[in-house]
Amino acid sequence: MNKQLKIGDLTAKLPIIQGGMGVGVSRSSLAGAVAKEGGVGIISTAQIGYDEEGFEKDQAACNNRAIHKHIKRAKELAQGNGLVGVNIMVALKHYAEHVKEAVAAGADVIISGAGLPMNLPELVSETCRTKIAPIVSSKRAAQLILKMWAHKYDRTADFLVVEGPKAGGHLGFSREQLDEIDTMDYDEEIRQIIACKEEYEKRYEKKIPVIVAGGIFDRADIDHALELGADGVQIASRFVATEECDASEAYKQAYINAKEEDVQIIQSPVGMPGRALRNALIERVEKEKEPIKKCYNCLAKCNPGKVPYCITKALIDAVKGDVENGLVFCGSNVGRINQMMSVHELMQELVS
Repeated sequence: MNKQLKIGDLTAKLPIIQGGMGVGVSRSSLAGAVAKEGGVGIISTAQIGYDEEGFEKDQAACNNRAIHKHIKRAKELAQGNGLVGVNIMVALKHYAEHVKEAVAAGADVIISGAGLPMNLPELVSETCRTKIAPIVSSKRAAQLILKMWAHKYDRTADFLVVEGPKAGGHLGFSREQLDEIDTMDYDEEIRQIIACKEEYEKRYEKKIPVIVAGGIFDRADIDHALELGADGVQIASRFVATEECDASEAYKQAYINAKEEDVQIIQSPVGMPGRALRNALIERVEKEKEPIKKCYNCLAKCNPGKVPYCITKALIDAVKGDVENGLVFCGSNVGRINQMMSVHELMQELVS
């Protein structure tokens, strides 16, 4: 593949971003390996310090420390290749601190979703090296964030991540929209988002690359996105079944063993629909609320007395290997993943 991804003055040899996956699924091992291959490796900051000493007592300090550690380590593993960035959920209670820590640690890019990152430009100086991107799922959301950033900060996005309805994790669609996924013409939505950002490219005299995400599985999907006018793609689920992925072997095996019918749309405690593998946890919480013994103060808006289960505990249990009693987010194409490979092998497959 003879196509680079240019984001301002930063360049990745390949137009492939590895999507951020938390808790602990995409940290420095995976992100560093992807960057080493010339892509953009993304670390999820969501409870990134879950295995740091003292996490049970002080999650905020452990997460801040781990953000620094994993960005630095990923860059070392990349050996000067590709780019290393972070995905930071708007829904996090310590969102602003995570952004500041990532900038201080030298993250090349910050991608922000699970809500619109209205104040992200306030937290990342335009003069610093770190590039910023909101995740949007509709023309309406793209117009809203671009207009708001221009009005309030006289600034625009460095790039846009357009996440479609086939993505894993938290989704920017209603349950009703996700039920109609087979009849949805999302290609037209992508074209409209690409068209709506052109106004801001002219105003700020800069290119705003568009990255298409959600359901990207192989080279044919990449080519299709590029034909629509995208500048690159973001792929997440396929990187789980790699040797370098930071999740446990049991978590990776759950992906390899998964069938299409195992995938379910759930309602996350974050307040958004999400796509995950059906397991014992999901079956239990469909019937009754899971007792919450400890609050990890992870979300800005969360009432432990009302949510069906603790998302931090569920995601940590899963990434450590308890894939029946933890929460295993996944993309719609997880049933097509049937073998373990190295990041090098996967990247070669995607671009050859």
